Amino acid sequence: MRRSVLTLALASCLALGCAHSSSSTTASTPAATTPAATGDTTGAAQAGALPVATQELTFKAGDKTLKAFLAYPDGAKEKLPGVLVVHEWWGLNDYARSRARQLAAVGYVALAADLYGDGRSSDHPADAKALMSELMKSPDEARRRFDANLAALKGDPRVDATRVAAIGYCLGGAAVLQAARRGEDLDAVASFHGNYATQAPMAKGAFPGIVFVAHGAADSFAPPEQLAALRRELEAAGARHEIVEYPGAKHGFTNPHATEAGKKGGMDIAYDAGADAQSWQKLLEILQKAFAQP
Repeated sequence: MRRSVLTLALASCLALGCAHSSSSTTASTPAATTPAATGDTTGAAQAGALPVATQELTFKAGDKTLKAFLAYPDGAKEKLPGVLVVHEWWGLNDYARSRARQLAAVGYVALAADLYGDGRSSDHPADAKALMSELMKSPDEARRRFDANLAALKGDPRVDATRVAAIGYCLGGAAVLQAARRGEDLDAVASFHGNYATQAPMAKGAFPGIVFVAHGAADSFAPPEQLAALRRELEAAGARHEIVEYPGAKHGFTNPHATEAGKKGGMDIAYDAGADAQSWQKLLEILQKAFAQP
């Protein structure tokens, strides 16, 4: 698949919704990384990580069956904050599951969402495009599936439903920004190499939570003018937000498989270990701040 196809796919993300403080930062030279910050698929590589239990969850969004992946600290006695993890355009794959495991390993209940239905995913660009195109046929259906995943997370008995955030990558990054724009009940959203354009900008005071945007400065699918428009939008809405740009990082910079996928599909995407580690650490700081109780 050529770059133009992925550009079209990212633009389709618009259909998903299609006291003031702010911060905009350019990250310093990336530091050395740890396995837990680079998509570790076990969740166990992080020093001091909690033991993690997982299970598949099946539920409905209208007539569509969704099959999500739940990860949580094994043996936890008290209710914990929940984090929804929304997948890239590839669908609910091992990468999305690994992020849920990582979050569970540091004390959160995390649900890797299923937006495509039946837990479908693909590692082939043309198939991924078809899955996303099917989702984008109906913006209402896309929202219905997002909300069903969020409800499944909030309804889990291990979750403190008053402390919930959503993070997303690529397609998922656009999805969580759209959730914030429509005022979903979330303490924070975090978009990693997402798409920022929208036909329904955030209204003044619509989202009281924190918006974190991790942006690859060399992301050819989210050009500088799009990022600038997002910054103006969030400032006008009075949203608490932090935008961090990672020098040299391209689209897909958090996914260890991005470089290989880019070469196979002719896409301008690549993994950046330093930006991955730094953005993950920043996410953990944002979540800690968002979930802090008075």
